[in-house]
Amino acid sequence: MKKVLIITYYFPPAGGPGVQRWLKFVKYLPDFGIQPVVYIPENPTYPIIDEELVNEISDKAIIIKKKIFEPYALASIFSKNKTKKISAGIIPNIRKQTQIEKMLLWVRGNLFIPDARVLWVNPSVKYLEKYIKDNNIETIITTGPPHSLHLIGLKLKRKLDLHWIADFRDPWTTIGYHKALKLSDNSKRKHKILEKKVLNFADTIVVTSKKTKTEFQAITNKPIKVITNGYDIEKNIKQPLDEKFTLAHIGSLLSERNPTILWQSLAELVKEIPGFATHFELKLIGTVSRDVLETIRSYNLGGYLNLVGYVSHNEAVMHQRKSQVLLLIEINSVDTISIIPGKLFEYMVSERPIIAIGPHGSGFAEIIRETNTGVFFDYAEKDELKGVILDYYSKYIEGKLQSNAIGLQQYSRRNLTEKLSKLIK
Repeated sequence: MKKVLIITYYFPPAGGPGVQRWLKFVKYLPDFGIQPVVYIPENPTYPIIDEELVNEISDKAIIIKKKIFEPYALASIFSKNKTKKISAGIIPNIRKQTQIEKMLLWVRGNLFIPDARVLWVNPSVKYLEKYIKDNNIETIITTGPPHSLHLIGLKLKRKLDLHWIADFRDPWTTIGYHKALKLSDNSKRKHKILEKKVLNFADTIVVTSKKTKTEFQAITNKPIKVITNGYDIEKNIKQPLDEKFTLAHIGSLLSERNPTILWQSLAELVKEIPGFATHFELKLIGTVSRDVLETIRSYNLGGYLNLVGYVSHNEAVMHQRKSQVLLLIEINSVDTISIIPGKLFEYMVSERPIIAIGPHGSGFAEIIRETNTGVFFDYAEKDELKGVILDYYSKYIEGKLQSNAIGLQQYSRRNLTEKLSKLIK
């Protein structure tokens, strides 16, 4: 069985969306004659912990670790809560940022390039160079964000001339939160230079969306493969549906992920449609920003709000199966057009209809349409959105609300891992 070295920051017991992709690749790679060796930090600062995911790590995987200096741990001296939120990607509204938040964002953006894990690069290269030689490893995979892990791959490639696959779960310089990091012109330039080096030295680039592939093709001539995120077929377990007409969002609702057209539509339906107020519940599972909660309450929807908070991944999957309608919300920005949220694929296999809201031209709109799993709206389609919610409510009352998905098998984690295995030498 040949070995592949996978260099990742997020791995169980880390929770959240950044973990699932490589946890599942590691699970299925042995089925294709490949033993995964996973390199992770020994002392990470994970903003979310999900101990249950440890049980899902393949017993055929080899896990190796090395300590990391975590600036976020040092920064928590100033404000543990604010540091944890920034580490999790929850950046407060610019108009409401405290001086500490402004300072932390500037430091994060300009002193740690490409990100706060950059100090892990050189010690990792030194350690892994010997490990790779001793264990006859021919292929390495780096996955980001954090994109500093690609710098580990870059240095190992130069030293050992390995076959290097660079996996981008999200874009690099065009990712939405870069604008919030208060980057200087010099810092922006450094990011661009590093991005170009990685894209041109890696043997193969893997991305999660067609739009990211198009973006990177303007920077490199190296082969770029699209391998989306997916769903694990073992999770397809029936659940009794909620009695209420629940609209559920699973995952973080950031300050900018705040669709007023949705809150306005729901507020109008509460007033206009007999019985809607009795049946309706807005179920938010995961971290929700203060700005989003304030907006929801400004539309007098606070009484219909069920703030579940963060739950384990297994429990999140249960909520996906139980809820009447699933909400998928992306920031209304050209920078998020290429983002395909990982939870989309678990949503699709849940057999519940999806209401998705995002910027015009979003990559996930095409997937939802092709799989017949829901309806996508941009931020200008308020009346259309309201009409679909009312249609779903009417079907709920009739006991006929369901999703009739097609063509989902291509997104199973095992099938996606087979595609990955063909890139490994």
